[in-house]
Amino acid sequence: MSTELNITYDKSVSALLRERISAGDFPSAVYLVAARGEVMMADALGDAVREPEHHPASLDTIYDLASLTKPLVTGLLTALFVERNELRLDAAVSYYFSEFSPTAQSTISIGQLLTHTSGLPAWRPLYIITGGERERTLSVIAEQPLEYAPGTRVLYSDLGFSTLGLIIEKITGASLAEVARREIFEPLALSRTLFNPPPEMQREVAASESAGNAYEREMCADDDDLRQAMISREWRAHPIWGEVHDGNAHFLGGAAGHAGLFSTAQEVCSIARQFLAGSTELLVPRTCALFRTNMTEGLNEARSFGWQLAATQDSTAGPALAPDSFGHLGFTGTSCWIDSARERIFVLLTNRTHAHSLPFVNINGVRRSFHTLASAALNRINSAGEK
Repeated sequence: MSTELNITYDKSVSALLRERISAGDFPSAVYLVAARGEVMMADALGDAVREPEHHPASLDTIYDLASLTKPLVTGLLTALFVERNELRLDAAVSYYFSEFSPTAQSTISIGQLLTHTSGLPAWRPLYIITGGERERTLSVIAEQPLEYAPGTRVLYSDLGFSTLGLIIEKITGASLAEVARREIFEPLALSRTLFNPPPEMQREVAASESAGNAYEREMCADDDDLRQAMISREWRAHPIWGEVHDGNAHFLGGAAGHAGLFSTAQEVCSIARQFLAGSTELLVPRTCALFRTNMTEGLNEARSFGWQLAATQDSTAGPALAPDSFGHLGFTGTSCWIDSARERIFVLLTNRTHAHSLPFVNINGVRRSFHTLASAALNRINSAGEK
């Protein structure tokens, strides 16, 4: 059933994205910008699917959000459980999992997982180094040598958020997908936000990659330690469309702490509103201060509770957003940034990994320009309203 918004688009923003689609940066783009609880502009451009079929993008199109899963599900759930005193930011991961106790990871805290200061590596192909055994995931993560001592440097880590997702599953006794459905999707009446879209929804989903996960295959092939092990690996060779793009999330059943969430621009905005004190329905308003607070002062990147801050040098927020704005990216080409002081939400969803040979285009410049143009459009609307 259609949920299309009757909202106008901004000519400058749509022109930017149409130009980048023509240039081959991505086949489709859907954006939505809200201010003070009201959607101000939105548009859908290009093709959600080019191969093996053709489907144009719409405001209803469901995208693989990739790492937006981290703040929108794992971070939000963690905040809920902190409020309920079921989790403590200073608690050690080893308190929940004995696998971390005898290792250098024994001092890693929940807060360090949230701020990417755990020292855990950015990524490892769990589907290979576990020997394909899901039950070994936790012990394999705990065995990984730390890149830095915990708390000394920001190093963005999928493994850290995968661990956080496993902690949520342990304290709730339920799968991450079930907890997210119960605590987030159902209370917010989200009908197009889910893990593992069913086959009948495939044509409503933007495609990710055209011939399996070539990007991760190439990463593994470039690693001397993995090259031999990957020979016997049965890689996905079919178009990744309607199933999670991320290899580790796929291996873990489609729902993991670091990736796996699918949603539309409108429903991403609904979740984003939960991080604003003036509009949250799920959190105690004072909790929302955590998302704009720099928890990594003096380190190489400004990080808050599950988000990156715009104060980070070269962040994709661009110059138009306040320094304490917070945001996150997804590898498939998605992003969400929130300017809490002005109660503005910027959602940009693309599928840059689809119908494009390697290497994929770095679209960070597009993201900055999007925020700049959309902010200027909001300012014009405000000025017109004051006259």
